[in-house]
Amino acid sequence: MYEGLQKQDTFSDRLTIFLLHFSFILKNFKSKNNTVVLQEIYDFNFRQLELSIREIGYGDQTINKKMKDYINLFHSMVSEIHYWDNLTKNEKLKKITLFLKDFNNIEYLLDYFEKFNEKLSKKTLNSLLKSVSNL
Repeated sequence: MYEGLQKQDTFSDRLTIFLLHFSFILKNFKSKNNTVVLQEIYDFNFRQLELSIREIGYGDQTINKKMKDYINLFHSMVSEIHYWDNLTKNEKLKKITLFLKDFNNIEYLLDYFEKFNEKLSKKTLNSLLKSVSNL
């Protein structure tokens, strides 16, 4: 269970945390030079997500709905953090709270994602993909 989560974590909770990380990765490495690699990573992640949902045992109709929901959630995250570096602390707290409603200590998570974002900003996409990272 995640520290500060008000309930037992679910697949959806874990996925939300992952997608938020992925959003910060896209925010930091979005450029013409990285377009192809980032698209491949995006495609791979969502293919794996669909396979995971299938493994859980959902039917095709439910899979399509869940995939649509998760893709919309992800794009919402990307949109909300696009100008992250220009936001105030209170604005950032509101953004994080949009996606992590069931966590008690949002300030802790904000601090975590601030540090994550800062570490990403000091790396190149290639170094992130090719090395063992301590992010």
